[in-house]
Amino acid sequence: MPPPGAAPVPAPPSRPPGSAYAGLNRVSTQALTSLAQAAAGAELGIRPGDVRADWSDDAGLLALRIVAPIAIPDLSAAGAPVDVPAWGGSVWERCAMAKGRILESVSRLSGATLSRVDIRVSGIRTERRPAVLGRPVEGLHG
Repeated sequence: MPPPGAAPVPAPPSRPPGSAYAGLNRVSTQALTSLAQAAAGAELGIRPGDVRADWSDDAGLLALRIVAPIAIPDLSAAGAPVDVPAWGGSVWERCAMAKGRILESVSRLSGATLSRVDIRVSGIRTERRPAVLGRPVEGLHG
């Protein structure tokens, strides 16, 4: 409180939300890798720990390379071609869709600009319940 008769001291200027502050923000490679593993795991229907993610420079942008297994139906649970759509399509179709979703998720959540996502399927994980790109589909083969 200023003494009586003293001029009031102006408040420091406030900064609007999102304005620049001095300093540096940096997202570590490990944080980006963990984010990529989580996004890929969700899209491929597997645990993030089963995903290997590597980064490379692509003309100044980040290129993401994923090596991971993919969840597929147990052959006794989805033995007919009619059951494949409940799983999101063939392995090829699911990987094609997963690339775009992983790129969008990692870019949106990290703020990084990715040029592309490459996926190499290294194996399979069989599941009894259908999963469309990592999301369970209720009501099919229980």
